[in-house]
Amino acid sequence: MSITKLAEYIEFPNLGWKFNISDTLDFGFFSIKWYGLLIAVGVLLAILYGLKRAEEFGINPDSMIDVALLTIPVAFIGARLYYVFFSESRAEYFADPISILKVWEGGLGIYGGIIVAFIFGPLMCKLKKVNIWAMFDLTALGFLIGQSIGRWGNFFNQEAFGGNTNLPWAMTGDEIASQLMPNGAGYDPALPVHPTFLYESLWCILGFILLHILSKRILSRFDGMIFCGYMVWYGAGRFAIESLRTDSLMAGTLRTSQLVAVIAVLLGVVLFFVLRRYAISLPKTLTVAVANAESTEEDNSEISADENVEETVTTEEETHGTAD
Repeated sequence: MSITKLAEYIEFPNLGWKFNISDTLDFGFFSIKWYGLLIAVGVLLAILYGLKRAEEFGINPDSMIDVALLTIPVAFIGARLYYVFFSESRAEYFADPISILKVWEGGLGIYGGIIVAFIFGPLMCKLKKVNIWAMFDLTALGFLIGQSIGRWGNFFNQEAFGGNTNLPWAMTGDEIASQLMPNGAGYDPALPVHPTFLYESLWCILGFILLHILSKRILSRFDGMIFCGYMVWYGAGRFAIESLRTDSLMAGTLRTSQLVAVIAVLLGVVLFFVLRRYAISLPKTLTVAVANAESTEEDNSEISADENVEETVTTEEETHGTAD
């Protein structure tokens, strides 16, 4: 005997919208989780964007692909382990290590992916002879693309939502209500909640637009500037959005993501001034280096031209000698 489960739904009661949804896209002969599909789409679009702009950042597109393909899987592992270590269910994960692999059930800590990517990435950049800070800039823009799309996986999983609210865009759903029931934190499962996944998605889209424009129009842009902007922008937004969530990962009594967000903002500000100061000190050195290089090239050209003239004269003399 089989039991048919009622269709899951998401509802925006103040807008009069209600959707039957599933966390799985079923094609009959195979199925795929929306969560995984949207993350994959986000990664793909980030890579395509990176390929289109790589040369503007002084990066060889082939080298960029090599760095990305080696770093993305490691970052993905970092995101999963971050979630596992700070999850309230970590004891269950450690008791059943195989469950750690069930990423399709949800549970990625974006900060874990970011931290691991920016630790492992420089090693790959060194290996492939890619400018590290330029790659960080390009990666930051790619992260914003991936995050803005990947967050919609939370929509289909009915997770990463906030506390009760009556704002026009407040949402609810069968899974949301069931998760609020045992929460015991004063939330009412009968009332709609903040769609915090949507807030973060929109914040990342806006951040991408702003940093994309800055990277195109600021003539004095220096390597690392966009990356610093990303740290400050995402950190500030995540700190505010995290305060609304009901499922925050905790480190004692502190929300882990808010703690990391503060560190990210402070580090982004400090790095900005450090890298800017370094960039300002570069022109004189670079000017001398370029002048020396151009001088060397001119000298080599003159020597080459003199050698060609001598070879021509010698050849003509030999020709005349033979003719005589």
